[in-house]
Amino acid sequence: MNYEAIRNEVQNIFREVADEPSVILKDETTADDVEGWDSLVHIQLLVAIESKFNISFSSEEIGGYNNIGAMCIGIQQKLSS
Repeated sequence: MNYEAIRNEVQNIFREVADEPSVILKDETTADDVEGWDSLVHIQLLVAIESKFNISFSSEEIGGYNNIGAMCIGIQQKLSS
């Protein structure tokens, strides 16, 4: 799966989890940029992404994802390995 498809899917997942159908996520988007993106939404987002892509994140990986772009790169690397 290419990067653009991953980012689009992450955006769709976020829209559903956060109940924010109009939010647009960019590579540089962080939780601070989106109203309502709190710790609970963050956990729900990670669980939904793991489920959708059939992957698992380690604590170190999660801590290293400082924006949507970094998370999508991490997902892409997991899918290609």
